[in-house]
Amino acid sequence: MTDTSNTRPAEGEARAPRQSRLRRLMRFIPMIAPVLLWAVPCWVLLHSGQHWPLPVTLVGTALFALGLIGMPLAMVRGHGRRQQDRAAIVGDTLLGTSWTLFTWSVLLGVLLRLALTVAGVGESQDRARIVTWAVLGTTAVLLGWGYAEARRVPRVRRLDVQLPRLGPGLDGIRVALITDTHYGPLDRTRWSARVCETVNTLEADLVCHTGDIADGTAERRRAQAAPLGTVRATRARVYVTGNHEYHSEAQGWVDLMDELGWEPLRNRHLLLERGGDTLVVAGVDDVTAESSGLPGHRAHLAGALTGADPDLPVLLLAHQPKFIDRAAAAGIDLQLSGHTHGGQIWPFHHLVRIDQPALAGLSHHGPRTLLYTSRGTGFWGPPFRVFAPSEITLLVLRSPHPPASI
Repeated sequence: MTDTSNTRPAEGEARAPRQSRLRRLMRFIPMIAPVLLWAVPCWVLLHSGQHWPLPVTLVGTALFALGLIGMPLAMVRGHGRRQQDRAAIVGDTLLGTSWTLFTWSVLLGVLLRLALTVAGVGESQDRARIVTWAVLGTTAVLLGWGYAEARRVPRVRRLDVQLPRLGPGLDGIRVALITDTHYGPLDRTRWSARVCETVNTLEADLVCHTGDIADGTAERRRAQAAPLGTVRATRARVYVTGNHEYHSEAQGWVDLMDELGWEPLRNRHLLLERGGDTLVVAGVDDVTAESSGLPGHRAHLAGALTGADPDLPVLLLAHQPKFIDRAAAAGIDLQLSGHTHGGQIWPFHHLVRIDQPALAGLSHHGPRTLLYTSRGTGFWGPPFRVFAPSEITLLVLRSPHPPASI
């Protein structure tokens, strides 16, 4: 047997400075990111060999400078203490625009220019201008399409999910999932009503909302959230908090959802019974709840399952997919989550994967635990969805032993 007692402190001491350096680096990201988002497209489109007329270069550079200055200011005024909706709309739109412009400036600025060079198309200036128009055209098309995708009522995604421990009496139980509605600066009251109408057409036994209802307090976004009170379910409507509730007086959202007839599953469960079989439907607060400082708010799975028969199958609502490690360790059968938005604007997907174990869809974790991650029903911030369509989900739970036909 090897004694590692002397090496562990040294390893820990070595790891601590690395973590400290990473934290210091992370502090600079909010300052560096806006510069990159605006400076890179400015260079690629205006200053990398195009030789535009001087007025074009000056006006274009001025517009990028305005974006660089205006976006952070609008974001601070819109999402900071002042919570000015008009400023938030401007800042969010500029953020989505700059991200898309940056992405395609990098991709087309490298790949297209390389392809044109290899193909021997035109002179250097001609190739540079082709890249500029390609980037602008691609960005305009994607933003127009992405805006339409973000504002439309989501399509319904249907899938069957087999749970080995589900009793035959519960075979075919219908679970509708909405999440990340993010009611916010853009008034989406009519959109909210149409989403709820769509959910009602599904004739679900259980309707779930896995958090991030809105950006703003319940009092401020009440009109947009009110249609949730019209949602119908034959058995129950259940809700858990997301991380954005903890930026906006989470208890107010818990109280409003209770008022609208939804059951807030704050580290507790209810039983859904049919045909002599039972499903435990449990929920936990978001993983950020404890750091919010709100008394009694925390993600507590053991508390959510207190009193539940361990032999019964469990459906768990947890806002963030990263909770799946705890769910799998506890033998949960199916966890429903949101939070990722499916990346919302490509290629942000790859950054989401760094933080979360799943981006979208059904995935397996541990010996029996399934995770379904929704791409979300609404959108956060930038009013665009690019290669990440929103969804309303209908999961039909299946037993491996369906009831015998008569």
